[in-house]
This record gives sequence, C-alpha cells and structure tokens, in this order.
Amino acid sequence: MKEYWTALASLMGAFAFLQGVLHTVFPAELRAAVARLLGRLTRAFSPYCYFDVTEMDGMSTNEIYDAVQLYLSSTAAPASGARLSLSRPLNASSFTFGLAASDRVVDTFAGAAVTWEHVVAPRQGQGFSWRPLPEEKRRFTLRIRRGDRDKLLPAYLDHILAAAADIKRRSQDRLLYTNSRGGAMDSRGLPWDPVPFKHPSTFDTLAMDPARKAAIKADLRDFADGSAFYERTGRAWKRGYLLYGPPGTGKSSMIAAMANFLGYDVYDLELTEVGSNAELRKLLMKTTSKSIIVIEDIDCSVDLTNRAPAPAAVAPAPRLRPAIDGAIDHQDCGAGAARSTITLSGLLNFTDGLWSCCGAERIFVFTTNHVEKLDPALLRSGRMDMHIFMSYCSFPALKILLKNYLGYEPQGDDDDDEEEAAAVLRGLEEWVDAAEITPADVSEVLIKNRRSGTAEAMRELLGVLKARAEKRRGGAAAAAGKEGGGGRKEDEEEEEEEEKRALESPKDGKEQAGVDSRGDGQDEAEAEEAKKQA
Repeated sequence: MKEYWTALASLMGAFAFLQGVLHTVFPAELRAAVARLLGRLTRAFSPYCYFDVTEMDGMSTNEIYDAVQLYLSSTAAPASGARLSLSRPLNASSFTFGLAASDRVVDTFAGAAVTWEHVVAPRQGQGFSWRPLPEEKRRFTLRIRRGDRDKLLPAYLDHILAAAADIKRRSQDRLLYTNSRGGAMDSRGLPWDPVPFKHPSTFDTLAMDPARKAAIKADLRDFADGSAFYERTGRAWKRGYLLYGPPGTGKSSMIAAMANFLGYDVYDLELTEVGSNAELRKLLMKTTSKSIIVIEDIDCSVDLTNRAPAPAAVAPAPRLRPAIDGAIDHQDCGAGAARSTITLSGLLNFTDGLWSCCGAERIFVFTTNHVEKLDPALLRSGRMDMHIFMSYCSFPALKILLKNYLGYEPQGDDDDDEEEAAAVLRGLEEWVDAAEITPADVSEVLIKNRRSGTAEAMRELLGVLKARAEKRRGGAAAAAGKEGGGGRKEDEEEEEEEEKRALESPKDGKEQAGVDSRGDGQDEAEAEEAKKQA
C-alpha cells in the first residue's frame, strides 16, 4: 500500500512538472487559439447548432432573455429532475419557476425537440460604468438540430414572445381604471386612476343559463384568438357588447367575469366627467390593448337622444379648463361657444370611428336598464356586435345560486334530507318564472338564511317566490279591473253628454226663433220710420 501511494505521488509530480513546462513553453494566447480551433472542429461535425440569449444587450436588458425566462417558468415547472428557482415578481398574483444555474430543460415545438440550458458565470472585473452591471453573467443557450433550424426560427421565438406576454398578463394583478375629474393627470402623466381589480366573479359563479354562458365564452375566445382573422378581413380588432335588462340581473358581474376570463384590464369611463369630444378621443388614446372599456347606464349618463344640440338662449361665460395633456383647453372660449359637452356623434366615433382602431384587442361594453331609450345608431352591428339580455332569474340560474351560496347540488340520494330538498327544489322550479325575481334578490334571501341550513333556506326562498308571484297576480288583476271600470265610466259619461246635448237642442231652437222674430220686428219698425220721414 505504501508503494502505491508513493507511485501516485510521483505521477502527480510528473504531471505538475509537465503542466509547468507547457505553460512556460506555450503562452496563454496560443493555448486559447488551440482551444478555439478544437471547438470549431467539434461544432463543424456536430449535428446541433447553438444560440446564446444573454441577459444584457450592451447596457440595456435583453427582452428575449426575460421572455425565455417567463416561458420556461411554465415549461420547466412540470419537468422532472430539473433544479428550479422559485420567485414572485412585483404586483404578481402567482409564483413563477425558473431554471437554476447550469440546469437544462427539453421543450417541443412543431414536432422538433429543443434544449434550453441556463448558464451562470462570474463576471470579470469591470471598469468604471455609470450603470453598474450584475456580478454574474447569465445566458440561456438554445440547442436545436441543424435540420430543424429553418422550421424553428423565427417561428419558435415568436411563439416564446407571445406566450411570455400572456403569462405576464395573467400572473399580474388586473387593474380597474377610472377617468379623472376634468381630465386631470396622475403622477405618471395619465388621465386614468388605477386600482387593483379583485372582483371574484367568474362564468362558473355567474347566475345565467349554461347554454348562454357557453355561447358568450366561445365568442370571447374567438375574439381573443382572432388576430389573423381581423387582419385578413380588414377590420379593427375590437368588439362591442350591449348588456341590458332590469336592475339587479348581473350586468356588472358579467363584466367582471369577462375580464377574469380574458385576463384584461377594465376602464370604467364616466361620461359625466368628460368635457368634450376631443377629450373623449384623448381618453381612448390613453387606454392599453387587451382591455375592456365600460360605460355603465349609458342612458342615464348624458343626453344622447339628439344628434345636434339645440341652440342655447344664453351662452355661459367662457371657462378655462385643463386638458388631458396638461395644456389649457380653449375650445369653450370662442365666440358663440356653447357649454362643453359630448355628443352622440362623438360617442359613435369613439366606438366605431377612425380613432377606435388606435389600439388592438379592445372590447367596448355598454350597460343600460332601458334599451329603448338608446339611439338605434348606437346599437347597430359594428358598434354593439352582441346584445345580451340579462333577464330575471331562471331555474338553471337559480340552481347555480343554490350551489354558490348553500353548496347544494341535487345528488339523487334516498335519505330524508335529500328528498325534502328535492321536493322544495321542484316547488322553486314551479314558482321562479312566475315570481320574476332578480338574481340579486335571490342572493340576498340566501345570504340571510344560509346559517339556517340548506332545506330551511330553500323553504324560505320558496315562500318569497310564492309571495312575489301572488302579489304580481293581484296587481295584474287590479290593473285589469281598473281598466274595465275606467271603460264603463267613460261610457256613462258619454251617455250623459249625449242626453245633455239632446235637452239643449230644443232650447237652442227656441232661442234662435226668438232672436229671428226680434230681428224681423226691428226691421219693420225701421221701415215705418223711414216712411214717416219721407
């Protein structure tokens, strides 16, 4: 054993001596040139080609590096055997995974396999710089087969950029914007004030017939995936939805469900805070793509019934007001200028004019309780493409509310509680249409009685439905009786009028005869007086 260690030490000493001789005889530049030559020979005969995506592109961040990092966060998460780094970006609602240093992950695109490797190396000493660089040099190395190069590039990189943008939008918290009063700008120079959008409404919890929800979701999905379609047909990538129906039928919940389904931000436009058509256009220009622009209760916001405003009797005094871009708006200070207001024409151009295509992938949503009050030009296709009637609560919608608030779903079991609940459910199905109750009223009844148990809450709801249905029937009968009584009263008044006219006609004849006789006597007296004078 001693001889073995002695021979090993002698061998290591010989290697150290040879290394020292090589370093002395062959300088570092020559060794580096030989290493590059060997690398080129290896790559020339290799079936693969490599592409490096560095973190820094000069002094700026490489956009493709960030996109690859986000894309691999969804690809590397289910990979087995990969060492992953866990992080959560600012304003993000979910965690993201990433490759650790010197680890690899395999991806597939268009039937071709690709390999990503995350390489991290310490950065050598850097000189003076106004912007300090990271201490480590990071890059992603893409390895693909030479035969797949034309098929993967640049289609694969475009796919990565699109997927990364979608992941970034879905991982970040959505925002709800509202326009500032008088067009004032916030600290970022924007006329919109944002707050986090945390509305929990989804299509699963929305009280609506499942068939109608499926149709709306399919339409939204076709719109979100329709970039090539809109470009091929020459249409602006936008779509309009009109939500109309009685109050409390879920119009605002529908908007929240659409935003959560698509992952879009919401812009709540308050028309009463917009001073002119020009300001309305500027607000539109400051909205982002992949957003929903909402005007709620449009029939109550501003007067849009007249296309041309009536001339004012007395013009108000000119008033200087700040515009969106920070300058003073002088449009109201001209001679004969009326009060600053938006018109129907400005709103039509806002939704379907040239200015409506200044951004892509945007949805316009109008809500109203009285659709008959809106101008037909505002409702035509191209402006409001899909009209959605938010009706009273139907039985399928009622079952969704029972599931949301009470956790009740018909199971078909034979126990007593299930049979009792099933009997009450049949009663609800019988009375819900006659009651004409809104989902908001049903939700309120269930919230008040949710602690009483499922069966008791359902019985209480059944009692409310019966009371409303009987009240509606009683009101309808009273209205019918009132109409019938009013008709009989009108007939009686008409008969009385005819009798009065019949009684007054002889009297009028006599009076007329007396007037005629008096007139004849007066004529004879005048003739006699003329004879005497002659």
